[in-house]
Amino acid sequence: MKQQILTTDNRSRDLDAQEQEIHLQYLQKMAAKPLCELDLDEHPNLLIFPQDFKTHGDDIGKEHIFTLNGNSLITGNIMGFVGYRDTQISIRSRFAQQDGKDYFLHYMLQRVFAVNLFDLKYNSDTESIFDFLIYLFPSFLKRAMKQGLYKEYQTRRYNDANVRGRIDIGRHIRQNIPFAGNVAYTTREYAFDNHITQLIRHTIEYIATHPFCGNILDNDDETKELVSQIRQATLTYNRNEQRQVMNQNIRPVHHPYFAEYRNLQRLCMQILRHEETKYGRDDEQIYGILFDGAWLWEEYLNTFLNSYGFKHPQNKIGSGGKRIFIDNISHETVMPDFHKSGIVLDAKYKGYSNWSSVSREDRFQLLAYMYLYCATHSGFIVPIGNSIGMKTTRNLNGRGGTMSIFGMNISNGCKDFKEFITRITKEEYLLNQRIVNLFQP
Repeated sequence: MKQQILTTDNRSRDLDAQEQEIHLQYLQKMAAKPLCELDLDEHPNLLIFPQDFKTHGDDIGKEHIFTLNGNSLITGNIMGFVGYRDTQISIRSRFAQQDGKDYFLHYMLQRVFAVNLFDLKYNSDTESIFDFLIYLFPSFLKRAMKQGLYKEYQTRRYNDANVRGRIDIGRHIRQNIPFAGNVAYTTREYAFDNHITQLIRHTIEYIATHPFCGNILDNDDETKELVSQIRQATLTYNRNEQRQVMNQNIRPVHHPYFAEYRNLQRLCMQILRHEETKYGRDDEQIYGILFDGAWLWEEYLNTFLNSYGFKHPQNKIGSGGKRIFIDNISHETVMPDFHKSGIVLDAKYKGYSNWSSVSREDRFQLLAYMYLYCATHSGFIVPIGNSIGMKTTRNLNGRGGTMSIFGMNISNGCKDFKEFITRITKEEYLLNQRIVNLFQP
């Protein structure tokens, strides 16, 4: 019987005597390696966001899912659900409701992956994070299809008068005696109807019949058009062949041009393996869905700060930064999370409540951003619990300027998800106003 341990991010939780006796060995298995050392091909039922964390900055790949110190289970910025054999751990955000509903995590996920917020039903089940797999599908489909409809060489068998391949003597004798003008032959040709598009098609049909999530396929015109293209390309689709198609997709896509299809393929397999993922049928595999809170917080802030004129360099992939030196001898760059004329901002998914909790390294990093971007103002943006939105500002020595901590209030006393959305939407506006006030004389 599966046993679940509940905790939140950035917390130290003591294991009781029963948990130590039953789960300690399995917990050590999950805590043993940092994310960058986990072989995702070896653990196909483990999904980690961002999926390309090995190329991201901020040392995301060096993080552990959690660590163990004696009898204490210590979490960092990783959130989600993970399990191994009979032990499962649910890591909610530290801003989850008292009843366990994690509105904040779901809201950030929905904003980052561009899902229609008001049309979705919030599931309060302990394992509801798995239901969010389906909500991610349109975003992954769009990114993959930007590379074109997936095609690959397929072996086709024909029997007609337009011979354009190797003649199949045995089949020709069986089918074309007496001879009536047709020739049986086999050829290899590029085809859009293949194991990848078939997998996507099976996922689409699964979602279409889902009692709560089917409407995501009709959320916008682009999604509807892409779904239509997949359906038109997979004329041989047969719903009874789902298991066969999944077996054909055990090996991930390796074609460099279709890199985004690898992520879509993994997501489709997770959706279609929903029950297997939940209950971990392979005893030797780590399974679950994990999100890096620092990455998610930064991407969420970008969903509304960009509408206020802030630029968001792609610091995770090395694009959009500013070189340290004018010459071309070195290509070293610095990239603040957000900037616009006169101000640089750094997103931190940390519990900064005052200056004593800000690390020396973080302060110096922000000073470097200010110098190279000729900024007068700077600040850290952090999530805080129920309180008045915090802005703690200090004046800088030398060239002058200010450095601030901007706290964004995350309400955790809401009666439902709709109320949470109303409150946090207001906080998004107020956060920008607090930043803008820096420019006021």
